[in-house]
Amino acid sequence: MNLKNAMLTAALLSCAVWGADAQQKLNSPNGNLEMVFDMNEAGTPVYTLNFKQKPVIKPSKLGLTVKPGENPVSTSLNSGFELTSTETGSFDEMWQPVWGEEKEIRNHYNEMAVVLTQPETERQMLVRFRLFNDGLGFRYEFPQQPNLNYFVIEEENTQFAMAGDHKAFWIPGDFDTQEYDYTTSKLSEIPGLMETAITFNTSQTPIRPVSVQTALMMKSDDGLYINLHEAALVDYSCMHLILNPENLVFESCLTPDAQGNKGHMQTDCTSPWRTVIVSDDARDILASRITLNLNEPCAYEDVSWITPVKYVGVWWDMITGKGSWAYTNDLNSVKLGVTDYTKTKPNGTHSANTANVKRYIDFAADHGFDAVLVEGWNEGWEDWFAMSKDYVFDFVTPYPDFNVAEVRDYAASKGIKMMMHHETSASVRNYERHMDKAYQFMKDNGYNSVKSGYVGNIIPRGEHHYGQFMNNHYLYAVKKAAEYGVMVNAHEAVRPTGLCRTYPNLIGNESARGTEYESFGGNNTDHTTILPFTRLIGGPMDYTPGIFETRCNQMNPENNSQVRSTLARQLALYVTMYSPLQMAADIPENYERFMDAFQFIKDVALDWDETHYLEAEPGDYLTIARREKGTNNWFVGCTADENGHQSVVAFDFLEPGKSYVATIYKDAPDANWETNPQAYQIEKGVLTNKSKLNLKAASGGGYAISIKEAPDKLALNGLKKL
Repeated sequence: MNLKNAMLTAALLSCAVWGADAQQKLNSPNGNLEMVFDMNEAGTPVYTLNFKQKPVIKPSKLGLTVKPGENPVSTSLNSGFELTSTETGSFDEMWQPVWGEEKEIRNHYNEMAVVLTQPETERQMLVRFRLFNDGLGFRYEFPQQPNLNYFVIEEENTQFAMAGDHKAFWIPGDFDTQEYDYTTSKLSEIPGLMETAITFNTSQTPIRPVSVQTALMMKSDDGLYINLHEAALVDYSCMHLILNPENLVFESCLTPDAQGNKGHMQTDCTSPWRTVIVSDDARDILASRITLNLNEPCAYEDVSWITPVKYVGVWWDMITGKGSWAYTNDLNSVKLGVTDYTKTKPNGTHSANTANVKRYIDFAADHGFDAVLVEGWNEGWEDWFAMSKDYVFDFVTPYPDFNVAEVRDYAASKGIKMMMHHETSASVRNYERHMDKAYQFMKDNGYNSVKSGYVGNIIPRGEHHYGQFMNNHYLYAVKKAAEYGVMVNAHEAVRPTGLCRTYPNLIGNESARGTEYESFGGNNTDHTTILPFTRLIGGPMDYTPGIFETRCNQMNPENNSQVRSTLARQLALYVTMYSPLQMAADIPENYERFMDAFQFIKDVALDWDETHYLEAEPGDYLTIARREKGTNNWFVGCTADENGHQSVVAFDFLEPGKSYVATIYKDAPDANWETNPQAYQIEKGVLTNKSKLNLKAASGGGYAISIKEAPDKLALNGLKKL
């Protein structure tokens, strides 16, 4: 199809059906998926979804409940409807992301828009369905109309009726954090497990005893892989899912604001897209681009300033407790707001000092990294810790031992960018008041990216991290950053929903339990085999891999935690945990002990032309191959759970007729995440597209492969055929 005419073709294929029967059918372009829309006797819209004639979503209700007011006269936007019209169409285009897992993405779907009218109130609601080959997206649209202008959402009543008691990979419902280990269980087993759920950095308990967060990954007994999530979360509250354990029906539950309201709307307006990704092959879930395709195209004309970043940083030593964010422990001399830190006694452990930062700059320059992150550089961290994170920062005032100008000039002389850190202490209005000044400070001092944090209870009091108020703030920060040419990596923010397509300076998020928890007791060994099926469905994660010294007591004798991973798997994560923002998170000294393995981190790309999902089973293992943007070099990564994994890797994705030099970084035969995590082997040889290799990942292990096209036969001398 001529891409320039894609929109026109969609318009020409559309048609309106007035007064038609309520039941309407929509098929995916390849015919594997069928969505049926209908109305029940109460005038409630209902949909079902089948994949290859297998039920995915049984009859499920749609709609919202709104708060009473002068208008609307009824609180129901989920019943009393009649079908007014139906429009259908098709769309097919190829588009190029600013950065991503492939050079081009196909956006191909069939669409149905049903217009519903409530005769009693004369209100209209449109439900738009888009059916792709890999799943369904749908949303609510509210055109401007006399009887529906401003309205307050009491609850969204979208249902997802499961067709069986599926295996689920889930984390508990929480309005303020996603930083949980995943639990694997049957859907029917979720309620009992939920009673023991805990929360982190919040006084809130799980929102209800039977609730989970998206993206939710499931597997049916008959081999269907099903993922529930949302896309294009803009000016709306984040969705959780409430499970009825008796009939296995999920119903949406939106994050409330301080008054308990779920959303303040003004027509014309829309909800985010609700997504159902489904396949009988787990690899198709990883390959799905529904979340991106349901977002708007890039909002910026000039994207030349948005570039992937590989960085090191002053961070892991503080996470483990080896160093500190704060400059002083002398709290008696620290008075909030009037502190003169030059008169306080340094604690001797402050990591963000000029000399230490210059050491990281040297390391980054010596090994080809792009940037250095520095946390704990600005005044106030002792107040923040002492006052239960209520302290507000100004984002421009350094501690006495951090010389901004000296660091700036030294980094520039080495060709290294500095990465800013803004801990907002969840005081949102304070951050917004300082934002222009903070971004201008960055621009003046050569910082083009920022890691922002929102640790603690949100101020204004009563608001939640995932409510409409905060979601609007996160997007405001990204748009404001773009005015200054700044890329944003937001931590503790709402889980991504593909907005990075529209605003590609949103180059990373945390929004899940990352590597830092390996210092707080450890992540489950299957954690990195689940995240690509859940958290990464919405966008890249700043997971901060690359920890070579897995025993934290080597950093801090009082920290007895251990990273539940082999060293070889830490390398693999640079491929399996996709992100255009990748950190070599360990300290330089630990890398210097294993420079042969560190070579993979130096070599691995950040941006890709092509991605192949070679094997995958959520919770067990996955193996991914990616081709570096603009080259013929490939990188492969495999991560496995506590049971390990035996792979048979076919390299048929390589270009026929060419030879490649492969460097394999793998677990040694006696490697084990718990007893022998640093046991690895490096093997080098020749590959072609006809090659096959048997590779074994240890318990909590994996492997990584660097594959570079041989420039000539001389490059192959002395190398064995693998």
